[in-house]
Amino acid sequence: MNTFHIIELLLLGIGSGFLAGLLGIGGGMVLVPFLTFMFSLQGVDSELAVKMAIATSMAVIIFTSISSVRAHHKRGAVRWDIVRKLAPGIVIGSMIGSVGVFSVLKGAYLAIFFGVFVAFSATQMFLDKKPPPTRQMPGTGGQLLAGGVIGFFSGLVGAGGGFISVPFMAWCNIAIHTAVATSAALGFPIAVANVAGYIVSGMSVTGLPAGAFGYISLPALGLIAAASVFTAPLGAKAAHNLPVKKLKRVFAGMLYALAIYMFLKGINA
Repeated sequence: MNTFHIIELLLLGIGSGFLAGLLGIGGGMVLVPFLTFMFSLQGVDSELAVKMAIATSMAVIIFTSISSVRAHHKRGAVRWDIVRKLAPGIVIGSMIGSVGVFSVLKGAYLAIFFGVFVAFSATQMFLDKKPPPTRQMPGTGGQLLAGGVIGFFSGLVGAGGGFISVPFMAWCNIAIHTAVATSAALGFPIAVANVAGYIVSGMSVTGLPAGAFGYISLPALGLIAAASVFTAPLGAKAAHNLPVKKLKRVFAGMLYALAIYMFLKGINA
């Protein structure tokens, strides 16, 4: 790994960490396209590059979630009651996604799925639809099911679940700042469960580059995580002071571009 690649990964860590704290998205929607591009340039097979990008992105979320949730918790913004009810379903859904479906799907299909899902998430961010004032969070069973869906799809796209959990909580009339903070806390069980699955499912894969542990690139993980843990608290602080609605629309525009890249990557593969 040359100096240029090291600088690239550190910059990715700075940006993704800030976004993780600001929007509660875990940074995965930004990391996966860029890591896919970088791994491909380094000679990794395009199919494997997509899977490694998704797995490495998810591993980074372990660190950014801890860093950002501490900042949100200090402000009393995390709904721990929601975290406790969603977490069991998240772990189950994550393991099904990362050990089962992820290991058998081709990287091209994952890239297409990622592109479509990120475009959907960007549209939700841009429209910022308001739910009826009477809508509330579902009961324990409903939250268990919702957690399973969040964990499953997070495992397929390498994101911390904020692209589903933040709109879901906002749809249930949870204030946006609270939804972002709670999503950051949910990122930890999502990441731990999925990373375990990526390691198990990737151990028997041939053709992995040097420094890979299962589907995870340890050099990329180390550099991105080292930078992101410093900027995640800054993003969390900014989330309570900046016009998040306007920022979400700007970010949605960037997500559309990344979604198109991943979709074309999958089609070409």
